[in-house]
Amino acid sequence: MRILLIEDDNLIGEGLKIGLTKSGFSVDWFRDGKTGLNALEAAPYDAVVLDLTLPKMDGLEVLQQWRKANQDIPVLILTARDTLDERITGLQRGADDYLCKPFALAEVVARLQALIRRRYGQTNPIIEHSLVKFDPNQHKVFLRDQEISLTTREYNLLALFMHNKERVLTRSAIEEKLYTWDDEVNSNALEVHIYNLRQKLGKQFIRTVHGVGYTLGKNDEAD
Repeated sequence: MRILLIEDDNLIGEGLKIGLTKSGFSVDWFRDGKTGLNALEAAPYDAVVLDLTLPKMDGLEVLQQWRKANQDIPVLILTARDTLDERITGLQRGADDYLCKPFALAEVVARLQALIRRRYGQTNPIIEHSLVKFDPNQHKVFLRDQEISLTTREYNLLALFMHNKERVLTRSAIEEKLYTWDDEVNSNALEVHIYNLRQKLGKQFIRTVHGVGYTLGKNDEAD
């Protein structure tokens, strides 16, 4: 899942980017409101972590402009503005959740996971498909109830497929979700990750739709 982080504090921003990346998110970090406002048009993000006190444009103004443009991206506000009136204002302007500084990284992760589940219409935090269980809260994947070890990129790719179980995903759509602006992508990197997932979860688990892209299939042993 790809996250847009807009935070001007270098220490907080660096900590969030590292922590969220370790938790299975791909993170693009921008340090001012103007750049963050425009970034949403440039990539298919799954959620936004938004500070309010930002250079060039206040976070609430950024949020308000997104909502006026009918951007329905889930937005988690992180801010030191902790009065009740300010929290109410943030929610009324279109925020989906609100977390005051200082905060625990684990809570940011949990709230983002909840926002993304809601966006994709999933009520159960554990996603199942065929013989595979995907548990984002524990950052674990199980095949026939046996835990499977995945690399960070394999885990992120599986998360994308599990959140889009009924869709065929094009190569470009997958790469846009999987990689940030800072990543250097080899031409065959996606095929390598898909091959590795098939080796670990079943050769038919990710199905190629020729001329279109990829979608979830079934494990070799499943009916």
